[in-house]
Amino acid sequence: MKVASAIMTNPMSTLYPELLSGSYDCVDRIVLNAYFRLGHSPGGFRLWWRQLTGSDETLDNAHLMRMAGRFSRRVRGWAQAHRIPVMDCSAGDRKHEIAEEQLEKTKVTQGLFLILVSRAQAPVWDVRPRHHLERKKPMPYVNHYSFHLLDPDWGHVTIKICGHPPFPAQVILNGARFTRPTFTFSKRATVLLTFPTPQAWPCLQTPCSNPERQGSSAKSATVGFTQPAFALPST
Repeated sequence: MKVASAIMTNPMSTLYPELLSGSYDCVDRIVLNAYFRLGHSPGGFRLWWRQLTGSDETLDNAHLMRMAGRFSRRVRGWAQAHRIPVMDCSAGDRKHEIAEEQLEKTKVTQGLFLILVSRAQAPVWDVRPRHHLERKKPMPYVNHYSFHLLDPDWGHVTIKICGHPPFPAQVILNGARFTRPTFTFSKRATVLLTFPTPQAWPCLQTPCSNPERQGSSAKSATVGFTQPAFALPST
């Protein structure tokens, strides 16, 4: 597993260095892009549909829309049965702030406590005659469902999934939960880290205690952060 990150800078730390007692670089969040690989190619999706339904006869746009509708109804029905709030968000809503407000009110200590629904662009299939599959252009805006959970190890975790096949998803983790890194610091702006397994992910936060690092780290921010992009290994 490879992780690429770039250190972002904050001019405040260079304007007011005398007011800073220290600084550190910290991963603010870790975003895992998840893909149903079989469903992201025309041939693979057609094979999956045959395995699901038994043939290509129902592979058309109407049935794909019905599948997205069933996804929505079942999510909302399950949430209602388990008293999990579902909130529909409009464009411009700050969803992370909505989740933080709900987190302060919830009595859930572990597990799902909120589902947010919002529209965003996603790769959606357009079924042409003879079940020929092409990507819809331009990429349409469709419903995405963000499942907000409390995890004993990672804290506030978000799993965001598109309700339309091929169901692309993201897992968003709180990178600041951990305090000690297992990688060596480099003054280069871009860092490439390699982890063999998810269990080997380092704790990507550390105080700035090395004098050689002080100048470079102070230029990042008072509380700097980086946002690495992960490439999931194939299974």
